[in-house]
Amino acid sequence: MMPRMKESPPPSAPPATQRARVLIVGCGFGGLEAARALRHAPVDVTLVDRNNHHLFQPLLYQVATAGLAAPSIAAPIRHLFRRQANATVLLGEVVGVDPAAHALSLADGSQLRYDYLIVAAGATHGYFGHDEWAEHAPGLKTLDDAFAIRRRVLLAFEAAEKETDPAARAALLTFVVIGAGPTGVEMAGTLAEIARRTLPGEFRNFDPASAHVLLVEGGPRVLQAFPEALSTRACEQLERLGVDVRTGARVTAIDAHGLQVESASSPGNASASSYRINSNCMIWAAGVSASPLGRLLGQATGAQIDRAGRVAVEPDLSLPGHPEISVIGDLAAARSYAPGREPQPVPGVSPGAKQMGRTAAANILRRLKGSPALPFRYIDYGNLATIGRHAAVVDLTSPLGPIRFSGTLAWLFWLFAHIWFLIGFRNRVAVLADWATAYFRYHRPARIVTGVRHPQADAPPAEREAD
Repeated sequence: MMPRMKESPPPSAPPATQRARVLIVGCGFGGLEAARALRHAPVDVTLVDRNNHHLFQPLLYQVATAGLAAPSIAAPIRHLFRRQANATVLLGEVVGVDPAAHALSLADGSQLRYDYLIVAAGATHGYFGHDEWAEHAPGLKTLDDAFAIRRRVLLAFEAAEKETDPAARAALLTFVVIGAGPTGVEMAGTLAEIARRTLPGEFRNFDPASAHVLLVEGGPRVLQAFPEALSTRACEQLERLGVDVRTGARVTAIDAHGLQVESASSPGNASASSYRINSNCMIWAAGVSASPLGRLLGQATGAQIDRAGRVAVEPDLSLPGHPEISVIGDLAAARSYAPGREPQPVPGVSPGAKQMGRTAAANILRRLKGSPALPFRYIDYGNLATIGRHAAVVDLTSPLGPIRFSGTLAWLFWLFAHIWFLIGFRNRVAVLADWATAYFRYHRPARIVTGVRHPQADAPPAEREAD
């Protein structure tokens, strides 16, 4: 059943001689799509982002695992909009919202005015109230995160080459990925391939294939958003690659040298058991939290904020009482309104963000014409996840029903789908070339670590630590 839109006072229209100012915060999938949808509109678009690049996040784990170089999955925002005459790009971080004045404050003290505002600030890592874990188990959302994880992984192998104590070497070669969603599954499978396919023959004092890759998931199965049959198939493919998959395993503590895990009770085992995993390299893929900008919006507008920090929006993606402000992407607690169906939550995936961006832009144009805004309707195209070479799962939605398959065909489908959706011809060619090299030679071209600092052998311990 289609919702009745709440009657909200229309935003004050700009003077007839002035074009409407549309301010977009964040140039991820949602913000990028919204700006592009307004390229021929009689409005002035300003994009502000804390980074100078748009990032293709689905392939970020490949930068973290040295499969791709950063420029292959990122593009300068200014370059993307060089031919869009009505778009201005600004580098800055939003730190304040003043809905009454239709203004945003930036960290450098400047202010940006708007007639319409689209907030697409995305999400960050969520540690379920244990933010102290971030230091020891970094998440993967930005290029900086990818570089940090790549550094940890590669330096763990380097340290193992020099380590003589078996227990210490085992901890260095134990890689733990926490969370078995698509990012966690892809990361764990790739780490196993690096250890077993890429690095053998390069070290003299240990066998890289002896590395222990664990995938720890608190739920009952991996890829819980997928049908159970595909989830089972993904688990089988992971185990074939050598990944130690542990489901029903809840992380209760993380420190610099490992983590504490509590395994769920089972019908044959009434009590849960707790055990420790010693590891020097842990990666967080278990949860996300909305950008802090969501709470700023909630405080300024009175909009409700859920436990994940997302902003509750109206059916048309605007804020209650503020039709001039739209929130999209991972920052929005949005629902899809399809005719004849109950509203459904929108998953935090890139197709959802893109569709919300187009809807928010279309509703701005409708309001400028004096027409009512339309509710958002999400079209689910399905889910993809790759595990490793010739290993992937695909769950597609079609008018004839679900299409589900796995294995080599799913892996090829995943490859070409990601090539297709990459931004820019150069990026597509670069990624395809790197993947071809990796396929035929098991080579990972981005295995470069810089800024490695070595303590001076003759310096006192206090000086070494200070250095």
